[in-house]
Amino acid sequence: MVLPASEAFAPGRAGAIALVVRRLAAAAGASVIGAACACPSFPGIAYHPVRFRSPLGYNSAVLRRLRQLRPANIDIHQQPRLARLAARLLPASRVILFLHNEPTTMRGLTTAGARARTLRCLHAVVCVSDHLRARYATGLADTARLVTLYNPLTLAELPPSQGEQRREILFAGRIVEGKGIADFIAAAAAALPRLPGWSARIIGGDRFGPDSPETPFVREMRTRARSAGIAWGGYLPHEDVLAAMAGAAIVAVPSRWPEPFGLTALEAMASGAALVATKAGGLPEVVGEAGLLVPAGDAAALEAAFLRLAADKSARDRLAEAGRARAKLFDTSVIAARLQRLHDAETPV
Repeated sequence: MVLPASEAFAPGRAGAIALVVRRLAAAAGASVIGAACACPSFPGIAYHPVRFRSPLGYNSAVLRRLRQLRPANIDIHQQPRLARLAARLLPASRVILFLHNEPTTMRGLTTAGARARTLRCLHAVVCVSDHLRARYATGLADTARLVTLYNPLTLAELPPSQGEQRREILFAGRIVEGKGIADFIAAAAAALPRLPGWSARIIGGDRFGPDSPETPFVREMRTRARSAGIAWGGYLPHEDVLAAMAGAAIVAVPSRWPEPFGLTALEAMASGAALVATKAGGLPEVVGEAGLLVPAGDAAALEAAFLRLAADKSARDRLAEAGRARAKLFDTSVIAARLQRLHDAETPV
């Protein structure tokens, strides 16, 4: 499995793609290729670090390592050009390109012709939601090698239940405009005066890792949150975020942009929180009927959802139960088995 050059494969520094790769690699006994890092990689997984000075240098270094390893299956995440090169230079290997973000704006896939050529030369192109699959398929007549494989979550690794949950409304995610943090602050600020005994908290930074920068947007959101009496937790390691979800009564994923998948929503459901999310991108596929869905960018609808759930514990309990049940569909064992079938298939369907 090949990571993007920008992804750190280490505890406390991994982003969403690296976490997905770690889960799949652990389940399949696969090795991982990625950028060299001073910090130790995830234990129990064979990691092949490469050094490079440019994006092209990364591709060359990865291809050299792949030639040494000669794997039967090569799963390349987020790098169309590298996937095409690997397919051409290692014809005995089955190369799959995994896409975690909007494909039509990705270098090497912006035109329908480029997307069609990529499909033809690879064993398959995997999109992490039907939403992304539909975006990739725009303008294509033949989509036989284009498949959806949802992101996994290893349920056995989640923190244990903390018993009675805090009367807390939680946001956990990147502090960027597309994640809807401004809508969360506005909705929580309006709801909290009507919810005695309830609190709200924000966890996250501009990006993953303890060195997340202090951007002007982060400073502005922190000021707004503190003015509204919303606790600001900043960046926390992933295991601490999961523990916070397990202890919160309500978790919000108020994304404005079309989420490619919505891993935070899946984590919230699996943790037993009542979920409020937006109808954005792949989020409705992940949530199904196991959460409240509101229009993206609608702070008033978000506030109404907070008020409704805070006032009705039985509704929260129903959503928590439904969320845990739905999360089982995304357990790593389930998704890894589907990936194995895709590797083994002569013609992906």
